[in-house]
Parts: sequence; C-alpha cells; structure tokens
Amino acid sequence: MSLSHTAAEYMLSDALLPDPGSARAKGLRLELPSDRLLKFVTVGLPLCLVSLAFAREFSAGSQISCFSPTNFTGKQSAYADTACWDSLIHHSFDAEGHAVTKSLWALKVFPYSLLVVAVLMYLPYLLWRYAATPALHSDLLFIIDELDKSYNRSVRLVQHMRKVQQASAEPERFWEEYERARQERYFEFPLLERYLTCKQHTHALVFIYILRNLLLLLFLAATCLYLVFLHLNIFFQDEFSCSIKTGLLQAEPHIPPLIPCKLVFFSIFQLISLSLGSVYILLIPVVIYNALQLCQWDKGLLSVYEMLPAFDLLSRRMLTCPLNDLNVILLFLRANISKLTSFSRLNAVSALREATANKEDIDTVIDFMTLLAGLEITKPK
Repeated sequence: MSLSHTAAEYMLSDALLPDPGSARAKGLRLELPSDRLLKFVTVGLPLCLVSLAFAREFSAGSQISCFSPTNFTGKQSAYADTACWDSLIHHSFDAEGHAVTKSLWALKVFPYSLLVVAVLMYLPYLLWRYAATPALHSDLLFIIDELDKSYNRSVRLVQHMRKVQQASAEPERFWEEYERARQERYFEFPLLERYLTCKQHTHALVFIYILRNLLLLLFLAATCLYLVFLHLNIFFQDEFSCSIKTGLLQAEPHIPPLIPCKLVFFSIFQLISLSLGSVYILLIPVVIYNALQLCQWDKGLLSVYEMLPAFDLLSRRMLTCPLNDLNVILLFLRANISKLTSFSRLNAVSALREATANKEDIDTVIDFMTLLAGLEITKPK
C-alpha cells in the first residue's frame, strides 16, 4: 500500500500548475479573432486600394485626355487638358436648350475619400482600445489567475484529504465529515464566484462593445451608400464636355465653346469602388453576428469549472440576462483559452467522467482525484 500511496502522492504533486509569471500578462488577446479580422479588412483594404490608385496616377501621368482642335499647338493642348482636369465640370444642354453643368469633382477626391474611410473604420478600434481594453485586461488577468489557483487549491485539498484519510482510524467517519463539509460549502472559493457574480450587474464593457459594432456597422453602411451614389451619378460618365473659354481665352474667337474629354482612370476607379463595396457588404453580416454573440451565454467554459468544489455559478442559475460584462469576459476567456492552463486538465477529467460507467460516483474533481489516490474503490453513496 505504501507504493500506491507514494504513486498517488506523486500524481497529485504533478497535477499542480506552475506559476506562469509575467508571461501571461504580455500574451493576453484583447480582441476577438473576428474583430481582428474585421479591423484588418476594413482598414487595410481601402489603404491598399488607395495605394493602387495613386500608383496608377503617378505612373500614367495625365488622368484626362481632351480632343483639342487641330489648330492647337502642343502647349495649347496641354493647357486644355490641365484646365479641364482642374475644373472637371460637364457642360450639356437640357431638352429646352438651356445650359446645364454637372460637377465631377468626386472623381478627383475619390482616392482621398478612401483615406477618410480607412480613418473612420479605425475609430471603433480606438474606442475599444482606450475605453475598454484597460479594464478588460485587469479582469482577464484576475479571473484567469483565480481559476488556475482554484484548481491548485483543489489539488492541495485532495493531498490534505489523503493524509487525513490515512491517519483516520474510522474510514466511514471520514466520509461523513467529507459529505458534511460539502453540504456546508467549506470547499468553496467565494472570491472568484462573487467577482463573476458582480460582473453580471455591470454593463460598461458590453456597452462599449455594442457601440463599437454599431459604429462599424454605421460606417460600413455609409461607405456603401457613398459608393452607390458615385455609381449612380458619376461613375457612368467617363466622357464629358469641357469649356476652356475662361480667363484670357474667353475673348478668343477661334476657340470652340466646348471640347470633348475622356477620363483615362475611369475604369480603375470603377473597379476599386466595386471591390470595396462588395467586400464591405459581405462584412455587414459578420458585424451583426459579433453583436448577436452577446445574446446567449457561453456556458461551456464555466460548466467545466463546476467540477471544482462549490463552484456552481450555472447550477444555481445565477446567469440571468446575457447582456452584461460577464458575458463579454467569457467571450474573451474563450479567446485566451491557451492562457488558462487548468481548463485543458479539467476538460480531460470531464471527458473521463463522461466515459465512466458509474457517473454518479464522480461528480467533482475532488471525487475523481480521491478515487485515483486509492482512498476507496467506490465512493460511498
């Protein structure tokens, strides 16, 4: 028996988690994977398209080609191109013969408007980073640390129970004391459970998270509407009539009133706007899904930790409306599951418990470890 007791002691000693030190604080993820993907696409895509537009502008030279009269010299043709590009006003006549002008300046500022779109898409991330990240970081550090400490306390409690049981002359008396201690909740760890309960009554994190997604949804919709407006009003007019009879040329009789011009970069801007609009439309359901995650609880993580003694946040039905800070914290705990070392071990114990024939004999991690320690072949009911 001494050999089995020594083996059980070594097993329980190995089950203790090491102290993570300061590495845990540096590696916490303070953005959900879907939010990080949204930030990368919504901010990076317009910046990439802007660089393509500017590269096209600098490599191609003139962005406009005007059909000047044949009697124009080279300098006069270059002047006509420059004047029409600076004005970008389409001159036409309505059905009654009245002159009508239409400004095409949105084409000139289109690359710069994409820069504005990228800045707007970055604002929700800045809001989350400076308004919610500090509090979320401290919450995650405390909760992850306490969950791992609760696991270690359970293991140390099992070690102590082994020593008490070995020293006990009456095994049945030991199990009676153990059951009474469980009923009177002597094994509970109230600090963590009460902290999580308090987080159900705060709404700062959930408010900022919903506001972030609403702002992102608003900016996505506004960008799509802006691109639709450009396509309906401007992006189908690659040719326009330009007037260069202004300034010193206004009184020149040999200059025609209007000359036709064509936008060289028109197809590039159409392709850029269609690509950006299509991607943003596809991202709108992703943003809505991120916001709707808060409408239901992620009970998988806490249910595993209910194997710890007297940790029954779910079984006592303390989880009420999911729109609170605790639900946000649970989402980020799931994203930082690699930092939660005790979860993988408890998850393995949970799988073993589900595969056990007599499931009623193993209902906490202490019971399971007690059986492994060789205290009893079957736990008295």
